[in-house]
Amino acid sequence: MMDPQMQMDVTDDDKLWAMLSWLPYLGWIAALIVVFTEDKKQRKFMMYNAVQSLALSLVGGVLTALLSFVVIGCVIGVAWLVYAIYLAIQAYQGNWVTVPVITDFCKNQGWIS
Repeated sequence: MMDPQMQMDVTDDDKLWAMLSWLPYLGWIAALIVVFTEDKKQRKFMMYNAVQSLALSLVGGVLTALLSFVVIGCVIGVAWLVYAIYLAIQAYQGNWVTVPVITDFCKNQGWIS
């Protein structure tokens, strides 16, 4: 959980773009807009969610594709879809979501703070 000051800095626009970044299958477009648009990448909440959603989309997409010939690939695809929708709802509520492994990886790479 972030400190109260960072919570107050989250605007409705931040929440909307963060939610759009998490949407399954098309959210990567919104996430890329956040990452490459100068005014949006200055917003910590937007950037925090956009970078994580791109990382999760990449991992989920690769795992689903590699394992699609067995049942586990289908299960991973459905689980990824449900989890991404959950994260989109959390982001829209203004929560700073933590994705196991992904959040720590993105922080260690210096992509988010």
